[in-house]
Amino acid sequence: MSKITIALESAVARVKASSPPEGQVSTARQRAEVDRAFAHILRLIAPRIRHFIRQYGLAAHWDDAEQACSIAVHRAIQAYDSEKAQFTTFVNWQIRGELQSLRFRLMTDQRPSARKVEAVTVSLDAIGSGEDGEDISIVASIEDEEALDRTEAAASDYLARAAMVSLADTYVEHLRKTGMERLRRQARSRKGRRAEVEGNEGVDADDRQRRRVWRAESSAIDPADLAELEERLQHNRKVVEHRLFELLPGEPFDDDSGVMRERARQIAKRAARTMCELAGLDPRFAMMAEYGQALSAH
Repeated sequence: MSKITIALESAVARVKASSPPEGQVSTARQRAEVDRAFAHILRLIAPRIRHFIRQYGLAAHWDDAEQACSIAVHRAIQAYDSEKAQFTTFVNWQIRGELQSLRFRLMTDQRPSARKVEAVTVSLDAIGSGEDGEDISIVASIEDEEALDRTEAAASDYLARAAMVSLADTYVEHLRKTGMERLRRQARSRKGRRAEVEGNEGVDADDRQRRRVWRAESSAIDPADLAELEERLQHNRKVVEHRLFELLPGEPFDDDSGVMRERARQIAKRAARTMCELAGLDPRFAMMAEYGQALSAH
């Protein structure tokens, strides 16, 4: 490191050592030591301050620019971490930021896009006033301390809802396969009865008509049965989403006698048992199955 860099590190360390802990009032000796160390820092970096003032075209506003640089140095000292960078590098960016902010305030933003909308650029480190009257930076005023917690909670809710909807889809598909198999068995049973009738000899006109009806019935699953199955599946899905997952508001299965509510309770009970089995077999729901096992153990 150069002599100036070493001297800057030493002066900053003196400022840090002479500053009282947060919440405590500094003594007169501490303030004097901080002032001497701060003045020494300004003398060490005076050449680069002059260079940056000229570089940003603020020579006509020299006094304002020097004050902005002093503010930048003060903020750099407060935020400096010796383990992350050297102070000589850290303070350069603080000075640049304050001088650019000053130039924008004095001359406005000269970029074509900024002139088009008459934009004004300000420093995020500019001092403002909080609700209690204390001075706070704009960064502190716009920072949302609860943003991370809300984001994590929203992400958790989204994933949980997606998992519940997926599990409900799996459950309904399981019921659909079971129902379709039952309807196919019924169709095959009708087909067997038709073959038995066709095998009888000496059938009359009524029997021939009966054969034609059975043949039509056995050629495919009855659409009315399919419609009834889908209606029952949608009803079961609503019960699951409302009673087990609370995805639907209100109580959609209630009446004066309470029959619908009791029926919904029984459907939900059977659905919970079936979905536990499905979750244990499907790797997509392994985490949900493990969570359910942990709750059962307790």
